[in-house]
Amino acid sequence: MKITATIIAKNEEKNISDCLASLDWADEIVVVDSGSTDRTPEICRNHPEVRYFEHEWEGFGKQKNFAADQAVNDWVFNIDADERVSPALRDSILSADFASYDGFRVTRENYFGRRWIRRCGWYPDHNLRLYNRTRCRFAERLVHESVECPGPVGTLQGNLIHFTYEGIGDYVARMDRYSTLAAEEIVKSGRRPGVLSVVFRPCFTFFKMYVLRMGVLEGRTGLLLSLLYAVYTFLKYAKSVELIEERRR
Repeated sequence: MKITATIIAKNEEKNISDCLASLDWADEIVVVDSGSTDRTPEICRNHPEVRYFEHEWEGFGKQKNFAADQAVNDWVFNIDADERVSPALRDSILSADFASYDGFRVTRENYFGRRWIRRCGWYPDHNLRLYNRTRCRFAERLVHESVECPGPVGTLQGNLIHFTYEGIGDYVARMDRYSTLAAEEIVKSGRRPGVLSVVFRPCFTFFKMYVLRMGVLEGRTGLLLSLLYAVYTFLKYAKSVELIEERRR
């Protein structure tokens, strides 16, 4: 079965070469760039298997669907620039039972800095990434997008290696943008969170990650991650309340 790998990217010169190298098994690689100002375009255009497109940013879900629409093949493997296909996952993809399923989940091996986080809800972190684009599509959300697949879904062996955050600074730098997008999605969905959500949801996020999902066993890193995600949750709901109030004026 021929497979197209798809990547959406912007200013990923630090990551894109290693990501592309891990896709040497793909029959085609589609990269959709939303306005890079670094060497990302140059690196992609010099890669023999890459078909490179520039496309104005429309949100994560729409951008990934645009990438899939450019594919020559029906089967698509979506990957982010900060992810790598492990040899075990590559072998599992190439031997997958495509006739029996419309899509396949992968197991993500998430890193914070140089550390693989096995708890806090970060592993196994299943994501549907290999799918038949004639039957499945990404939900067109601004953030936290995922593939919607009405048919049967299998699970591949091996891990998708994900260099999630370089450290605290990297997390904080992205948190403002992602929390704003998440707040917009909350309001868009018709939900109307109030003060109780702003107060209690961050507390539950911390409790869930640090206690229920055993982040305490990750030591200092588990504590930091649980606190960072609690702050993100606070910002997400506080911003959604602010948006609702602004639209009432």
